[in-house]
Amino acid sequence: MRIRLESRADALCQTIAGVDMTSTVEPGTDVLDSLLGIAPGTDLYKVRHARDKVVAATQGSHELFFDPGLQDNLSLAERLLVAYYVCRLTPQALLADYYLEQLQAQAVDPALIAAIDHGAIASLDAVRLQAILGFTRTLIESPVEGDRAALQTLQDAGLSSSEIVVLAQLIAFLSYQVRLAAGLGALSTLGEAQ
Repeated sequence: MRIRLESRADALCQTIAGVDMTSTVEPGTDVLDSLLGIAPGTDLYKVRHARDKVVAATQGSHELFFDPGLQDNLSLAERLLVAYYVCRLTPQALLADYYLEQLQAQAVDPALIAAIDHGAIASLDAVRLQAILGFTRTLIESPVEGDRAALQTLQDAGLSSSEIVVLAQLIAFLSYQVRLAAGLGALSTLGEAQ
């Protein structure tokens, strides 16, 4: 099934970052359904899929942000490190474990993962990654501080305007994904308790 994400934010991302916002989403490949064990026919599945367009857009966004073919932008490893960091900061253990598996599959340096696990971002040698993860922490913990100075730090670390836009949108998407996972998890727990 071909879907087209039509919101203005997605159109802006397509225009500024050069990302093709068209994606193929096959039934049954939804990350959150898989991780949370949401099976077709269950009450939780019916609730979540009452608006399939939203489910498809959520999964489509996930696929686009973590597309290994995204060129001239943040590397896949950088995007996965951001995702893992967001999930550690929030915290959202289920998604953190998922993104950790993705990082390990990409053979990302375990020292980078350990720096995130221990909150030692300032100890990273890579100025670019330090700036990316610092901005991530700012937007997750104190979004009002994601101001001109925060953006300037990213530019000073060598990020292009396109990379900064994708980074900010990725963090916003991850905030949504984490909250959605938490809400669905709570509904699942509530359903099991009844």
